Amino acid sequence: MLEISVSDNGIGIPKNKHEEIFETFKQVDSSTARKYEGTGLGLALVKKFVEMHGGEIWVESEVGKGSTFSFTIPIECKVQ
Repeated sequence: MLEISVSDNGIGIPKNKHEEIFETFKQVDSSTARKYEGTGLGLALVKKFVEMHGGEIWVESEVGKGSTFSFTIPIECKVQ
């Protein structure tokens, strides 16, 4: 498996939102007064692509300190 990780020093994501952020149109802050834009599609699309290739995606995060998004994909893909 190949593992790739991307880290940031952003706002972080509460643990109870870790699974939810990979759902379509879901965001950490969905209030009408939110500071950050976006549709909530990016992580859902990435998850679909990773899973289509037989991989997994996850996040490790601490509120106020940032997040690390990681995913694995097989190095050798098998055709079914």
